[in-house]
Amino acid sequence: MRALASSLHDDVASQLRDYIFDGQLRPGSFIDEVALCELWSISRTPLREALKVLTAEGLLRHEPRRGCFVNEVTAQDLDNIFPVIALLEGRCAFEATQRATPEDLKALEVWHRRLQQHAEAGRINDYYQANFAIHEAIIQLASNKWLTQTIDDLRKILRLARLQQLYAPGRLQQSLAEHLAIFAAIKAGDAAGADAAMQHHLLQQREALLDLASFSRSVLTV
Repeated sequence: MRALASSLHDDVASQLRDYIFDGQLRPGSFIDEVALCELWSISRTPLREALKVLTAEGLLRHEPRRGCFVNEVTAQDLDNIFPVIALLEGRCAFEATQRATPEDLKALEVWHRRLQQHAEAGRINDYYQANFAIHEAIIQLASNKWLTQTIDDLRKILRLARLQQLYAPGRLQQSLAEHLAIFAAIKAGDAAGADAAMQHHLLQQREALLDLASFSRSVLTV
């Protein structure tokens, strides 16, 4: 029975996580426990266990006597996290380059063709999914469980804001060019070049978020 209860709250946590990442629950949104229990036909116990999991992950915050809310990533959070994840994913690109087989490169080639097609068509959500898959593939190729675990924790937080950066003017094509530079270094067997290109790519995401915030403020003041 305990295993079943654990499995249920894990499923609820996964579903709630998807709601947040899909934008159905926006940053700052209140988690209506009664409504979710009715929607998913579950009791409060697995939901509350799931809320504890997502709070520990940093996706939710609990406010005494008020309940849980979807966390809002601050500018300081982004300034702190992006340089760290840039170093970590850069190292993944380095190790992935050393391990990549011809079959791995063919698979990455397919993903990059899709990425380019989505960029050319302006399909931001599809681009983001392909982009995420490429990052995931490079992390898996690195085959370093410590890097994977640490990056996974940070990515959960960044996913609250990361998609937004693709809406910055000119960012979609810039992101594509950065990805193609990473892939070119991996194909060439240039591990240090792949590391540097990946770090540049991640740091540019932070710059794009800053540009988007500045652009939004300028539009509001016109």
